[in-house]
Amino acid sequence: MRYDIAIIGSGPAGLAAAVNAKIRNKNIILFGSEDISQKLIKAPSIDNYLGISNISGLDLKNKFKNHIEDMGIKITQKRINNVYSMGEYFTLVSGNDTYESTTVILATGIEYGKMLKGEEEFLGKGVGYCATCDAMLYRNKKVAIIGYNNEAEEEANFLSEIASNVYYVPMYKLENKLNNNINIIDDRPVEIKGEKLVNKLVLKKSELDIEGIFIIKDSVSPKYMVPGLEVEGSHIKSDKNMSTNIEGLYVAGDCAGKPYQYLKSAGQGQTAVSSAISHLDKQKIKKSVLVDTY
Repeated sequence: MRYDIAIIGSGPAGLAAAVNAKIRNKNIILFGSEDISQKLIKAPSIDNYLGISNISGLDLKNKFKNHIEDMGIKITQKRINNVYSMGEYFTLVSGNDTYESTTVILATGIEYGKMLKGEEEFLGKGVGYCATCDAMLYRNKKVAIIGYNNEAEEEANFLSEIASNVYYVPMYKLENKLNNNINIIDDRPVEIKGEKLVNKLVLKKSELDIEGIFIIKDSVSPKYMVPGLEVEGSHIKSDKNMSTNIEGLYVAGDCAGKPYQYLKSAGQGQTAVSSAISHLDKQKIKKSVLVDTY
């Protein structure tokens, strides 16, 4: 099945895009979290969202959730690791699952945490962001997972059935739904080392000799998610129509740049989906002309 619009991110930008796409009767898929947005939930008070004054982030999140539920919009709780442009459509990869969409809107927010020393250097050389994607490369090898959320536990369990040793470094309050053969490391990562390939994870109190490291965060930086995407620092380059340098790919919200405000994000979500729909209309006209020609 190929969707008209795939939206990655369930914050104000992604939800605004989804609502406006639904109004226009487009076939969409929305990727995100049932919590909508951790950033939104943690906001104690929001006073600059037009028409809604003095509201907590949690209450605003509930209003957002009620809105999309009333419209029949569902959130697909999958973390997208890669987006590939295939010419006339995009392929989106989440673990072992793939999706197709004619257009894509990135509304991922921004990753506030800094990369580990050596993380970027060894990306693709033993460092990865999806254990289920690359697990077979590490059969009977020693692997570490640095987990920032509960989803990382599922990936660690999957990997533990293939790798000889799995070390798990939790960066959050661990609920411990891990298989018994996984070694939990109560320490903090400092640096990733290696020669041509990764061979060591340095922590504050210890070191691990390993052959691969997976870093599982809430979202993958768009720079590494979409090959060829132009970025400026932590932001994605775009024009006033929220178009990126890749045809059919649009951006909205914090990942598009400052100011980091919910109302601005919602407005960009609407602009991005309008641009995506315009692209879809042009594609239909182009196909219609080709059919008439023959």
